[in-house]
Amino acid sequence: MSQIDINGLLAQMRSLAAQAGGPFAAAGTTQADAAAPGRQDFGALLKQAVGGVEETQRSAGRLADAFERGDPRADLGQVMVALQKADLSFRAMTEVRNKLVDAYKDIMNMPM
Repeated sequence: MSQIDINGLLAQMRSLAAQAGGPFAAAGTTQADAAAPGRQDFGALLKQAVGGVEETQRSAGRLADAFERGDPRADLGQVMVALQKADLSFRAMTEVRNKLVDAYKDIMNMPM
């Protein structure tokens, strides 16, 4: 196996990104500097998705609590739909998390 020159590899990646017009084209460009209008940071997007799932679960819980208290505005059909939406969004988030963990494991197991 041959040794990989990390600095040379990074320089090549930066030059290819510059040619392609990638977000980190210039050396020393930070992630915050590279965020162009219309592009979102992956971490921010993931945080927004998790927040959406959390809000779906909270609203379903509030609606279920209202139904249990006997609130006439809380219909059983609405409660069931809200609970199913919360369950489905949580399952989807779990699958995305599993895929991310698998991808991380694959990357970490790559030979250098």
